[in-house]
Amino acid sequence: MPETILVADNEPDILRFVEANLRLEGFEVTLAADGEEALRKVIDERPSLVLLDVLMPGMDGFEVCRRLRADARTYQIPIIILSAKSLTVDKVVGLTAGADDYVLKPFDPIELVARVRTTLRRASDLRSTSPLTGLPGNHRIDAELRRRLADREPLAVVYADLNDFKSYNDRYGFLRGDDVIILTGELLVEALRERASSPWFVGHVGGDDFMVVCRPEELDGVCGYAIDRFDERVSHLYDPADLERGYVEVPDRQGQLRPFPPVTLSLGVASTEKRAFADHREIVQVATEMKAFVKHHQRGKSAYAVDGRAAEAE
Repeated sequence: MPETILVADNEPDILRFVEANLRLEGFEVTLAADGEEALRKVIDERPSLVLLDVLMPGMDGFEVCRRLRADARTYQIPIIILSAKSLTVDKVVGLTAGADDYVLKPFDPIELVARVRTTLRRASDLRSTSPLTGLPGNHRIDAELRRRLADREPLAVVYADLNDFKSYNDRYGFLRGDDVIILTGELLVEALRERASSPWFVGHVGGDDFMVVCRPEELDGVCGYAIDRFDERVSHLYDPADLERGYVEVPDRQGQLRPFPPVTLSLGVASTEKRAFADHREIVQVATEMKAFVKHHQRGKSAYAVDGRAAEAE
C-alpha cells in the first residue's frame, strides 16, 4: 500500500508541483491550502508524512506543527517544514516546534523526495524500536532474520527469556521490573561486543523476551558470557533482606505468601550449523522450543541449550 503524504501550501503552483513529483515516485498525495485545513486533514486521515509550508494565512506552519505534536493522535507523524526563510533562527523555530526536517524554497524535487524517503525510513525505525531498551523491535527482528536466511548466511538465533520475572514485578513494582529488562538488554549487547566479531544483532521482542543473532561458532561464547554474569548483576537489584534469604515472598491468588526464587536468564538456541531452515519463523520456533526446555529443566539458575538435531532425511 503506497504511503500518503499531506502537502500544505497556500500557493497552488507549488502544491501541483510537489504533488506531481511525489506521485511520480509512487506516493499518494493529499493537499491542503492553509493551516486549518492541514490540521483537520492530518487528524482525520493520518498521513504517513506532512510537508508543511510556513507562510500560510491564518494558522502558520509552525503553529500547525506545534498542535500536531501536542495531539496524541498525531504526535508521531513525521513533519518536514518547507520555507523560504533561510535564517538560522527560523530553522531553529521550526525544529523546536517539532519538525523532523527543514527544506528551503526553492528546492530541487529530487532532493525533496530523498528527504521524504529518509524521514519516513527514520520514523519507521523509531516505531520499531523499544522505548525501554532502545533495541530494535519485532519488525526489525523479522526483517533481519528474513535477510540472513535469504542470503544463506550461517547463523544462530538465541531466544532470551527471564524466569520468575513476574514475582519480581509483583514484589517491587513495574518500575524496578523495567530495570531488570534494561539490564538484560545491556548484558546481551555486551556479550555480543565481547564474544562476537561478525555483524551481530540483538532485538527486544517485548516484555522480558529478546532475540540475538550471531554466527554458530560464536554462540557458546556469547551465551556463556551472558549467563555467567546475569545472576551476579541481577542480585544488585534486590533488597538486602530478600537477597540474604534467597527468595521473594509474593501473595498468591488466595492471598497466601509464597516464596519465589531470584530472576534467572534462559537462552534457547537454534542454528543452521546442522540443519537448514526454509523460513525464518521455523528457526524462531526451534529457538523457542529450546528456551522452553531450559526453563523447565534448569530452574533456579541461568542456563542455555542449543538444538543439536540434524535435518530429517526425506
